[in-house]
Amino acid sequence: MNELRRVMCVEDDPDIRMIIEFSLATLGGYQVCLCADGRSALAQAPNFKPDLVLLDVMMPGLSGPETLAALRGQVEMAGVPVVFMTAKAMPNEVEELLQYGATGVIVKPFDPVTLPQDIRIYWEHGRGIRLN
Repeated sequence: MNELRRVMCVEDDPDIRMIIEFSLATLGGYQVCLCADGRSALAQAPNFKPDLVLLDVMMPGLSGPETLAALRGQVEMAGVPVVFMTAKAMPNEVEELLQYGATGVIVKPFDPVTLPQDIRIYWEHGRGIRLN
């Protein structure tokens, strides 16, 4: 298995993007690509070649699940783990998100200090672990 180094974050809220960038780049040491929407993620993913994608669920334009489906259609992105970020954390909602093919779900508000370790857990252990 490769090392987790490159993380793409797809989040429409600029304040949350800034927090994620600080958390993952400064605290976690990851190379981070920030995208404000699903279309931007689809355009940038093939060149950035992320090891993992953090994907907001509710966004204007393409939703998180729609973006995930489109990413899976790109050959380079077919096997890249995707972790949804959402404020909707009821067990049935989390299970629905996992059924779209996500590796996991991180509940907002998240802890920026632990976010680098949280995504590493998904990277190392795969689907089925729920962090909150």
